[in-house]
Amino acid sequence: MTKNVAAMEEALVRILTPRRSTDILRDVHAAKEQRKPYVVVFVGVNGVGKSTNLAKVAYWLQQHQVSVMMAACDTFQSGAVEQLRTHARRLQIPIFEKGYEKDPAVVAKEAIQEATLNGSDVVLVDTAGLMQDNEPLMRALSKLIYINNPDLVLFVGEALVGNDAVDQLSKFNQVGAALSMVYISGAPVMFVGCGQSYTDLKKLNVKSIVKTLLK
Repeated sequence: MTKNVAAMEEALVRILTPRRSTDILRDVHAAKEQRKPYVVVFVGVNGVGKSTNLAKVAYWLQQHQVSVMMAACDTFQSGAVEQLRTHARRLQIPIFEKGYEKDPAVVAKEAIQEATLNGSDVVLVDTAGLMQDNEPLMRALSKLIYINNPDLVLFVGEALVGNDAVDQLSKFNQVGAALSMVYISGAPVMFVGCGQSYTDLKKLNVKSIVKTLLK
């Protein structure tokens, strides 16, 4: 490895190592001690596999003996509730739903209340796929987050969207997309999806990603 390549690798590792870190399992257990569910809201643009990745995270939590409830808060897009319901059935996870044309902020609030009553450790909230120029959906998402104050908001980005994902984040994996998003937002990459099955979810290995970039 030349000196220039080594310097580049060091710089990329530094960029991909976030300025703040999140330990989901630790935070879930901390919320459980306070007798309240840990709430995660999934956001992202249309077509990036938001619901599928929500289901992958649900499966990952199950493997760590964490009880999960799904909340169907995409009340705008036809088929979204049914899709989430299918994942819930396959994973044998309860789902809170109110159908379509409802206020997603209210649905999320009621889901959290239900999870508190039934003792669910985590609520995973699905939301409508967004585009940064769709003001009504952006306002609905802002209201949902403002009212419910989730513990974590996960942005689901797609490798193929490239630097457009940065624009989505500022207004609201070729590996380079992940690099750009981490650099701009300062937020960590929590998981990397690597397939369509529920097991196809990995924690980010920064050094492995950097080596891929430099090939």
